[in-house]
Formats: sequence, C-alpha cells, structure tokens
Amino acid sequence: MTIPAKIAVLDIGKTNAKVVVLDCATGEEIAERRSPNRVLPGPPYPHYDIEALWEFVLQALSDFAKQPGFDAISITTHGASAVLLDAEGGLALPVLDYEHEYPEDIRRAYQLIRPPFSETFSPSLSGGLNVGAQLHYQKTAFPEAFARVRTILTYPQYWAFRLTGVAANEVTSLGCHTDLWLPREGAYSPLVDTLGIRDLMAPVRSAFDTLGPLLPHIAAQIGLAAPIPVHCGIHDSNASLLAHLVGREPPFAVVSTGTWVINFAVGGDLHHLDPQRDALANVDAYGRAVPSSRFMGGREFEMLTAELGALSPEAALAAMSDVIEKSLMLLPNISGGSGPFPGRERQWINDTGASVDQRWAAACLYLALMTETCLDLIGAKGPTLVEGPFSANPAYLQALAALLGREVMALPGSTGTSQGAALLAGISPAAKPGRIVPAPTWNIHAYRTAWHETLGH
Repeated sequence: MTIPAKIAVLDIGKTNAKVVVLDCATGEEIAERRSPNRVLPGPPYPHYDIEALWEFVLQALSDFAKQPGFDAISITTHGASAVLLDAEGGLALPVLDYEHEYPEDIRRAYQLIRPPFSETFSPSLSGGLNVGAQLHYQKTAFPEAFARVRTILTYPQYWAFRLTGVAANEVTSLGCHTDLWLPREGAYSPLVDTLGIRDLMAPVRSAFDTLGPLLPHIAAQIGLAAPIPVHCGIHDSNASLLAHLVGREPPFAVVSTGTWVINFAVGGDLHHLDPQRDALANVDAYGRAVPSSRFMGGREFEMLTAELGALSPEAALAAMSDVIEKSLMLLPNISGGSGPFPGRERQWINDTGASVDQRWAAACLYLALMTETCLDLIGAKGPTLVEGPFSANPAYLQALAALLGREVMALPGSTGTSQGAALLAGISPAAKPGRIVPAPTWNIHAYRTAWHETLGH
C-alpha cells in the first residue's frame, strides 16, 4: 500500500459534519471545515439533508485541494443508518433519521421477526437505532418506493459510493446494533432473508479496502489534477477504537465521547451482556466482536448546558466535595430512549438552594456514574482511555477516576474518529501520550451507593 502524504477525511456525526485533512507523517489534523448535520422534517419522515451535506463536502474538498492539498480520501460516519438506492444510484427513499419513532403497530410487528439477542448481540432499541427496524418500517409503510430499491448501503459506504460509484457494505456498521449481523459468525443474520433484502445488500468489503479512484468528474470539479484513492470507510465509534487496537495489549477500556458516550471493553467476552440495559456487541475494523455499552451523554451535556449555562470545570471541581457531602444528585435520564436505566426520567435529589456550580458538579458526577455503570455492564478491566469532548472535562474525569479506582487516561484532541478513519489508508497513529487523571480523595463511594439505591439497582 502506498502511504499518502495527506489524507482528507469525511467525518459525518449525528450533530455535526466535518471534513479534515491530516498530515500522514504525524497523524495531526492540519485543516478543518464544519457544518451542522440538519434533519429535515419530511415528508415522508424526518431525514438527513443529504444534498446539503454533499454540497458541504464538495466545497470543503475544493478548498482543501488548493491548500493544504490531499492525495487520498477516507470516511467515517455515525451508525444506525442505511441508504436505499434505486436503479440509477439515486435515493429510493430519504435517509431516515434514526430518532424517528414509528407507529405502534409497525413496532410490534417488527418485534415478532427480529432475531434474538443471543445471536445478534443487538438489543431492541428505540426509533431506528436498529437498522433492521428502519428497513422494516420503510418496506411496510412505503411499499411502492421500497419496491424501487436495488441496493442497500451502510452509511459510510454511501459516501464512498458518491465519490467512487462503487457500492459496498462494511462490518463495523453492520455490526452496530442493526439486528442484521451475527458478530460471532461474521455473517448476515436471518433477518435479511425475513425482510427479503439479501440480494439488495451490497458486497461486504473491509474498512481498509480502497474502493476505487475518485470519479473523474468529481476530481475535476474539486480541482484535482487526477483521481485519487477513496477508502471504504468505518463507523465512527469504531474509528475511535481503531487507533487503540494498534500497539496496546488488552484488557483495556475506551470511552469514546460525542453525541453518544460509547464504551468498549477490549479483551472482554460477550457473556452476561444485558440487552435491557443497552449492553451489546460492536464489531471492530478487523471483524471481531467487542463488548460495548452506551448512553447519550453528549446530547445530555448539551441539554444541561441549555438549562444551566456554560460549565466552569474549575468551579464544578471546587463544589464537588460539598455536593457529595450534601448528597445533591441528578438521576437518569436526561435524554431518554437509551442507556443503562431505560424508562426512567430525570430527577434532582436534595437540590434545594443549590447553586449553578453545585448543580454542574452533580451533573458531572451523574455523567461519571453513568459511564461507570456502562463499563461495569460490559466487564471492562484495565486502564480506561477517555477521548472526545469529555476528555477535557476535569470534573467528569476525576469523578470517573474516583469511582473506578483504576487508571483513567484523558487523550488530547476533540475526537479520535478522523484519525481512526485516516488509519485505513495505512498512516501511523498520531502520538497521543494522554494524561493520567489524578484520583481525588472525595468520599465518593457512599454517594455512589446512595445513587444506585435511589434508582433501585
């Protein structure tokens, strides 16, 4: 494999999309453009503004073709999305927003056909978080449009298709709680036959594959002298995980934070996973099952910020001892529909007269307690690596270190997804020495016990 000098990465998250250029000698990001990932209300249902994203991608690539330049493209996107193409390669149906809730009769019908957790390690989730539920909904509610479907793609590979014209699927997205994949066997589940879509599924390719050269007319449009290679792409949380799989011995845990807080127990097994508490198996870039759990921590942080104002980490840290002594608590869930405590609605405990700083301290404790619970559910052992926005929140990090009682390391940078996607082209991981989080001396264990007892766990 020829290693590029610079690589452009399309990084499409649930909240924001970005295009970055990485220097392949250092692995560092040297240019970036961002855009909101808008959801259009419909008809026929809430869906992503694919053409606005495409225009953003082309404009960013055009800008970067001038400066700093790039000679390969890789892709990472959020999961829980599938793209339905017609015979001409256009959208047979819009790309559905996975937070959309389907009619009750369709949801009930889907529960009767989805494979058991013991086979797919995919829990039953809300809305379209199970891609199988999306496909069942689209086929049931829009049969005429679905009849025009000729190809089904996982989401990163849709953008690769737009760039290369080559259709593919890939296991990190197929293995991301879709109900469509058997992680232990590395094969499609019986659901693809139940839905009658096996012949529509694009060929499965490795995330590391070069799908093809950039289409000549796109290369010309963005100002490249010649087409360049485009790599297959990868699910974003697995992109974050990939850099840690290179050169680090298990067991260890990765806490990848963004809109979701995704927790991976590398070196763990699939026994004792509880599908009722959002524990599941993901599939890594090498096709291996990884025990995982998650909650919508980034979304919850945004909601808290809207209510409390901006977090002052130093002030929250200063208030932490008083909050623990007072047993000021925030209970789940701020954003419902996922996580280890399904069906619960948020509740403040002992919050009379609490200041904003004290509420933020309790909120950071809440996020740390949710993370610890998720890590316990998947049997995580060894050091815990925190990356993404929460890696810059010392109140959260110190609370997590105190709760876990083992090494917590904060990794620099805003996200590991772009670097992980760039690894598909063969570059070396960026040096991320990390910072070991100091474990505070707070009397946090009684607080933790009271928090769980209040929840009934």
